[in-house]
Amino acid sequence: MTDEQIVRPTPISGFTEWLPEVRLLELAWLDRIREAFERYGFCSIETPSVEALDALMAKGETSQEVYTLRRLQGGEDDSDARLGLHFDLTVPFARYVAQHFNDLVFPFKRYQIQRVWRGERPQEGRYREFTQCDIDVINVDQVPLHFDAEMPRIVHEILTDLNIGPFSINFNNRKVLQGFYEGLGIADPISVIQAADKLDKIGEDGVAEILTGRLGLSEEQTRGCLDLAAIRGTDSSVIEQVKDLGSKSDLLAEGLAELAFVLDSLADLPEGSIRADLSIARGLDYYTGTVYEGKLLDYPTYGSICSGGRYENLAGSFIRRSLPGIGISIGLTRIFAKLLAEGKLPVNGRKCPSDVLVVVPSDERAALAGTTAATLRSRGLKVEVYHQADKLGKQIRYASRKGIPFVWFPPFEDGKPHEVKDMTSGEQTPADPGNWTCPAVS
Repeated sequence: MTDEQIVRPTPISGFTEWLPEVRLLELAWLDRIREAFERYGFCSIETPSVEALDALMAKGETSQEVYTLRRLQGGEDDSDARLGLHFDLTVPFARYVAQHFNDLVFPFKRYQIQRVWRGERPQEGRYREFTQCDIDVINVDQVPLHFDAEMPRIVHEILTDLNIGPFSINFNNRKVLQGFYEGLGIADPISVIQAADKLDKIGEDGVAEILTGRLGLSEEQTRGCLDLAAIRGTDSSVIEQVKDLGSKSDLLAEGLAELAFVLDSLADLPEGSIRADLSIARGLDYYTGTVYEGKLLDYPTYGSICSGGRYENLAGSFIRRSLPGIGISIGLTRIFAKLLAEGKLPVNGRKCPSDVLVVVPSDERAALAGTTAATLRSRGLKVEVYHQADKLGKQIRYASRKGIPFVWFPPFEDGKPHEVKDMTSGEQTPADPGNWTCPAVS
């Protein structure tokens, strides 16, 4: 083959691709996340990678972020052009609930672990393709406030179990923001919320310029908005600080009551790991109540590692029923890629899931190697048989290179015992495939 015929392999910007030993760890994370979701009674669903563009565009996302489908030789059939890859899992979930409304039991609690796609400029923490791990609850007419507190509790449990390092799950309430702004006499509170959502990107001065210059707020109104955004806390003092700012409205009072409920419900969790943060706005226009954002404390400028919130009418685009919901999403790829880059993940030498490699002593005893492996597999072990009779040293090196922790030697001649070699200690002992217990391997 000539050089001109070779397509040289190059990485695609914004897409991750792990070596086997890293992928093994990622799969272990996914298993633990799934198990945690199921412990709290959430059921798994999976939706197509594509949704109708009308659905994807209905909730405020820009067209630049949506990848559309187009066949290379599409001809006159443009049906694929009306489809786009989903940019999150919440919009597909809302469509799913509406479509299967008569078959579901409400409150409907689902988890969904899938890849999503966004057409944005790749940079640290931002990818064009990434995995999200979502939980949501949708109910008819009203979602109990219980779930506003349960969502961050579940994520806290997962992030603690994964040992990702210090983190905080921060939350706010959109009713507090909107009610506070209304109490200040601001006519367009949604625009102010969207401006406040830029605080961590452009800072207080940048937001102040938007509020006064573009939105026409007075200096007093702008100061009130910024003072509200500066409030943080883990107890009822947060509520009092908001009240001390002087703004009053029925919506603000309702939001503060919900904020207090979440604070009280999570008071048993470690100090500082969950806190109210009145700067969180979540710019997407479908959020209506509690909103969440999580951060890695060792990397304060890094993007949010989990996010979500309460929404009232996301399914309203698909069905004429009141189907409010609340959800939170763990940005698996964002967390995993950052900790991997920082050398914080326990990636060991195992390049495959095999617990045991069974060697093939000779062509004549290849069948015995196969039955030995079958016996070990029947007892729940992950077992690989070497692919041919070969020198023992070569077979052992193969196990070593792949990080397989045990090598099994079937009898080389009749009347001799099976033996197993611990590749870490080097110890080799007689063993019976019918009752051998594999020691725990890290």
